[in-house]
Amino acid sequence: MNCQNCGAPMTLLLEKRQFSCEYCKSIYFPEKNADGIQVIEESSDYLCPISKINLNYAYIDDIPLYYCPHCQGLLIDQFVFRVAVDFLRSHSNQPPIQPPPFDSKELKRSLTCPRCGLLMTTHPYGGPGNIVIDNCPICHLVWMDYGEIRRVIRTPGRDNKHSEWD
Repeated sequence: MNCQNCGAPMTLLLEKRQFSCEYCKSIYFPEKNADGIQVIEESSDYLCPISKINLNYAYIDDIPLYYCPHCQGLLIDQFVFRVAVDFLRSHSNQPPIQPPPFDSKELKRSLTCPRCGLLMTTHPYGGPGNIVIDNCPICHLVWMDYGEIRRVIRTPGRDNKHSEWD
């Protein structure tokens, strides 16, 4: 990425989620996209299991993950995923929506893990959202297709602060 002020190459400071220009000292913070994901336009070493292009570093709030700029899928550590779902559902500012049933055809697909290259397991997600997820039991990574995180976050339930549960 080049500096918008002087055109010099900017340095990524991933831990600060910003780019810095060493020449003119400008700082750039990537904006969140429509799905609330802050995409750091810097490629990781992981290839998207669908698009076969490098995944970008990204964040949802303070939750680190990887994002495909082509298919908009998400790769997230399985241990972070559970904490992320709990946090995002309890802090959602969006009204709940009733998700459609999951598409059973999705259970027949085969994706390879971006880290180890072995086949991921494909199964219905046991939490809210009626989605099918893929995970690597060896690397402990979860793949979510575009829009699935939104469905998980916005599905009604006691843990969604906007639900009408008493």
